[in-house]
Amino acid sequence: MKYKKSDAKAASREQFRGVWAAIHTPFTENFELDEAGLRQNMQHYTDNLHVDGIFCTGTMGEFWALTKNERMRVVEIVCEEAHGKCKVIPHTGHHSPDESIELTNQAASVGADFAILMNPYYPRPHNDEAVFQWFEYITKKTEIGIWMFDTPFSEVALSADVTARIAKLENICGIKVSRPIDHYQKVNALCGHEIVLSHPSETEFLHMIKEHGMKVHMSSAAPFLMQVAGYTPMRDYAELAFAGHFNEAQSIRDDIQPLRDVHEKWLREPWLKNHVIPIAQLKAWAELIGLAAGPVRPPLLNLTKSERLELKQDLDRVGLIARVHESRTPIS
Repeated sequence: MKYKKSDAKAASREQFRGVWAAIHTPFTENFELDEAGLRQNMQHYTDNLHVDGIFCTGTMGEFWALTKNERMRVVEIVCEEAHGKCKVIPHTGHHSPDESIELTNQAASVGADFAILMNPYYPRPHNDEAVFQWFEYITKKTEIGIWMFDTPFSEVALSADVTARIAKLENICGIKVSRPIDHYQKVNALCGHEIVLSHPSETEFLHMIKEHGMKVHMSSAAPFLMQVAGYTPMRDYAELAFAGHFNEAQSIRDDIQPLRDVHEKWLREPWLKNHVIPIAQLKAWAELIGLAAGPVRPPLLNLTKSERLELKQDLDRVGLIARVHESRTPIS
């Protein structure tokens, strides 16, 4: 971090822009942290996809399955590879508030630009006051700018009122609102003037830029699942929209609807239908487009052979795998 705690809100407004990716944590077949694979993935995200920021050790990163030391190591590697190329915001939340503080301060020490904390999820907070006190306790003992992470994966929602109250804490500077758009609007009305807001749906991204002035997609796996080297439609339509060229942006957005449908099928429907966090689906997709991923750790289940084949057929049908092969074809 290159700002004072008292300047966290201003730093957040200045630095959060564009497309940020919520990345997975690659493992070897022996379930060990794949450090070389993580470095290779990071180089792809920054050099080929030109992402503006990386969100690591979050839900997509299987944070619950990582040891504290592994979480710290992932953040260290991501910061090393991102240095001078893009921003970094690790998830540093933990059911222990003191572990959250340790993880947050370690992230700051190795070069993270901000940190993000999922809602306290276990034990379930009694009420808004309990949620507020949890954030207050952590922010008193940290210096880095902190985002709230209001996600349905935690099974605990932040009310608009408590969000606005938390937003007044000195180094709270943003929120990832993974909730319905009407809730986003309520939060924006209460505290959008104080902190940066973002909604992580690629489906809603262009709408959120045009209708709500959103400046950053922070964040999802879409930036690296729906884009490959030489094909960055999400980045392209975002830049057009930020420049006010909404018709051109809409055209690019509409062109990738078949790919978006595949993304919804594999990354959204498992949660909506069965409350399964779709990390196995994400990792299988990532491997099919050339990224290091490996297995998920228990208690999640890997895709079956037939499921993996179906995913490959879907990606073949919409032309994404062909684009990967094209990007690797030497130019004569």
